[in-house]
Amino acid sequence: MRLDGKVAVITGAGQGIGEATALRMAEEGAKVVVSDINPDTGKAVVEKVRAQGGEAEFVAADVASVDDVKALMAGAKEAFGKLDILHNNAGVHETNFTAAAGSLELDEEIWDKCVAINLKGTWMCMKYAAPLLAESDAGAIVNAASIGGLLGYPMGSAYGPSKAGVVQLTRVMSIDLAAQGTRVNSYAPGNTDTPMVQKYYNESGSAEEVEMIKQQLLGTHLFPRMGEPREVANLVVFLASDEASMITGANFVIDMGTTAWRGMRS
Repeated sequence: MRLDGKVAVITGAGQGIGEATALRMAEEGAKVVVSDINPDTGKAVVEKVRAQGGEAEFVAADVASVDDVKALMAGAKEAFGKLDILHNNAGVHETNFTAAAGSLELDEEIWDKCVAINLKGTWMCMKYAAPLLAESDAGAIVNAASIGGLLGYPMGSAYGPSKAGVVQLTRVMSIDLAAQGTRVNSYAPGNTDTPMVQKYYNESGSAEEVEMIKQQLLGTHLFPRMGEPREVANLVVFLASDEASMITGANFVIDMGTTAWRGMRS
């Protein structure tokens, strides 16, 4: 198995790509620390991991809180004795908090909150995981960026820059952690069938509106379907594994071809 004997911390693991990654890493032999701000969803994922024969523990954490981040890393050490893999997956979008998400109307408090979770939280998790990862023979960090950090989108004046920052932070941290043998990479998913994306059509009104939004989401895909969280998790597992031992400081786009063309399917 790709991750046999390794210990992984996954933030934002209560749903979506984080949940899928926890399950996939456990399938590949890793012991998993499931972390989320929501204890109900986080503990539910732990039970799913255990039901499939894996080992998992839950540690609640708000990655925007330095005390929570420190406690998360200490909890991983206490639970499994070491740390080999950190998957910085926790993230939010402006529209999680407000419908007034345009650049000129967005409240400063919400902008600060998005950046604190998406960018500062990623940095703090890497900073406080680094001493534990230094003890690993093959430490690896995998950060969740987004194609929203590579291209401009409406209603993304906090999310987009924060995810662009994750890509650059990945490069910088790959330099800083190279001496201790820790690899640092990121990935940029496009529209994936997660709760963050589903809310755009689940909260819509008529069936016609829902269908229109779904077509807009799929219209930029070269393959006319939504990406699945497990597909993204497969990439995360690869980047965390020894199979990616030559790869550090890189960002991988996984977006159904969205960034390969300028088209929109009608």
